[in-house]
Amino acid sequence: MPHGDRMQISQRLLYALPAMPLAALTLPLYIIVPTFYSETLGLSLGVVASALLIVRVLDAINDPLIGWLSDRWRPAFGRRRTVFALSLPLTAFATIRLFWPPLDAGGLYIAFWGAVLSVGFTASLLPFTAWGAELSGDYQERSHIAAFREGFTLCGTLIAIVLPFAVGLDSAEGFHGLALLGVSVGIMLVFLGAVTVLTVPEPVEYSISRVSFGSGLKHMSANRPFLRLISAFFLNGLANGIPATLFLYFVSDRLEAPDMRGPLLFLYFAAGIAGVPLAVKAAGHFGKHRSWCWAMLLACASFAVVPAFGSGDIAQFAVICLITGLLLGFDLVLPASIQADVIDVDTAQSGEQRSGLYFAAWSLATKLSLALGVGIVFPMLAYFGFSPSSLAPNADGALFALAALYAWLPVALKGCAIALMWSFPLDARSQADIRLQIEKLRGEAV
Repeated sequence: MPHGDRMQISQRLLYALPAMPLAALTLPLYIIVPTFYSETLGLSLGVVASALLIVRVLDAINDPLIGWLSDRWRPAFGRRRTVFALSLPLTAFATIRLFWPPLDAGGLYIAFWGAVLSVGFTASLLPFTAWGAELSGDYQERSHIAAFREGFTLCGTLIAIVLPFAVGLDSAEGFHGLALLGVSVGIMLVFLGAVTVLTVPEPVEYSISRVSFGSGLKHMSANRPFLRLISAFFLNGLANGIPATLFLYFVSDRLEAPDMRGPLLFLYFAAGIAGVPLAVKAAGHFGKHRSWCWAMLLACASFAVVPAFGSGDIAQFAVICLITGLLLGFDLVLPASIQADVIDVDTAQSGEQRSGLYFAAWSLATKLSLALGVGIVFPMLAYFGFSPSSLAPNADGALFALAALYAWLPVALKGCAIALMWSFPLDARSQADIRLQIEKLRGEAV
């Protein structure tokens, strides 16, 4: 799509559809699955954390390989659409296996099927997000495309909340809530993915040359806006991943309201849907990076008071869920839109449009931040004597450690992300100049 063109709403909608099942498997993978395997199947926190950390180490290999493949392989059907279409059956099958484990599943089971799902999910997500980044070169239109995709992401997240808790997660026998979610996600992913593949065109490619993998990494390391963005993205992802990992424990043990886990999660992500158009509107007035920074500042101010909450403080915590949920829309839409802008810097300098490799870096940063969140907080909780088992109550010190890790550690991390992004160099005018340079070079090459 040429610079300055806007997509029709129907095309944004059709492109964004697969984000719903992809998101419906993402939230359980990082929140519900670790809790289900530890609380319901009885695996220790150390075993679950180690298995998931192994999976993320494997991601360090398959993410860049799949990103490179989606950039370099140019079949007639399109480099983005082909890889995405081929990945869907694998992702769907691995989701069902991981979300519907046998009663004797152990650490090896979660590590193996987690690794298979990671490969399939990466092969689905990377070409899908690169596809969206390349559909338009316009600074504001990219926010609209990201908003549609992330809006469906939040809808998928709500599905992931409603289905497991509606059926129940208390037993690993039979067709429990997590199993229902896995089967539903598998079916939706194949069907909606096929609709997108058949109705949304392959984006225009602006490559005028090819660079080697080593030279490409040099260009990437010299891309200063990319380095600042991915650093902030990682820190903010870690800041979001820690409370995501601890949310169920915090509500059950600190607030002593296990029955409110589902409703509070639903409130948080439903508010996120309302935050998506707010993020687009703010970006149009104040720019993407500055709007994102203000959202993170407000999130820090809200989270700072959370450790003061204790047993029965449901209403107060619900207000925090509502506020931070609205701000979640900013976290999802604005960095995703800025990602497309920093790829333009590389395309103009290297001559090759390598969105797949760049989104591989962001995907790896996301997965590592979430896995690191588990790897950090679970051992720290164990050190302070916190136990997820309901057989014995936790001591006050252990519950305070849970609350402090849940809220104050993310505040510190978000503060670092804000410092990186406050004076970010890419705005609408500078990005437009880069796009004109890219189109001029492509025109000369043709």
